Amino acid sequence: MTKITGNQIANALERACKRLIELRDTLNTLDAAVGDGDSGLTAEKGARGVLEYLSLTPPGEDLGKWLSGAGMAYNRAAPSTMGALMATAFMRAGKVALGHSSLNPELLAVMLLEADKGIQERGKSKPGDKTIVDALHPAAVSLWSAVQAGSSLEGAVLPLLEAARRGRDAAIPLRSQVGRANWVGERTEGQADPGTVLFVGALEAVLEVDSSEVGSTLS
Repeated sequence: MTKITGNQIANALERACKRLIELRDTLNTLDAAVGDGDSGLTAEKGARGVLEYLSLTPPGEDLGKWLSGAGMAYNRAAPSTMGALMATAFMRAGKVALGHSSLNPELLAVMLLEADKGIQERGKSKPGDKTIVDALHPAAVSLWSAVQAGSSLEGAVLPLLEAARRGRDAAIPLRSQVGRANWVGERTEGQADPGTVLFVGALEAVLEVDSSEVGSTLS
């Protein structure tokens, strides 16, 4: 696959949002151990905001502006720390896609790197701090490395997903270093971080695989 159309991006984003809604209770349970217990509710609100945006706003000829609008829709529906981070990720990715009506694998890889960079800067976090970055960063690096090595998108997505899953799992024994979860210290050790679970779940939905399946499509 050398070109990804706006409709394909919209369909993938719709799948991701629906998965976040499905994950509401799981995310709430994970967050209850380390925070307010409302991560799932926040994710659901944000996802529903994006779904409404998708129903009203087709991708059009400028995917950059459209993606930025999706991020703002998430933040309006779920004004919160995570909402701000999601808006930043979408807007940073959207800036890369400005003026493009379709994407190629290299452009997509740069967008994911910029989303990762934006979340790290906005959230003042880095890999190892036990945040969404622990899944997002290795996924972004994996995709970029694969594309630079000449891999097709089809060949790059499974390593991308596996990198995200490994990052999620590697963060479980860590102690949270950022945000409210940092206040409870050792209670966060041995608990999956809600942000990493959110990202991996959304990514699995985008690639249309379940939590144990391998392989992918982008339709």
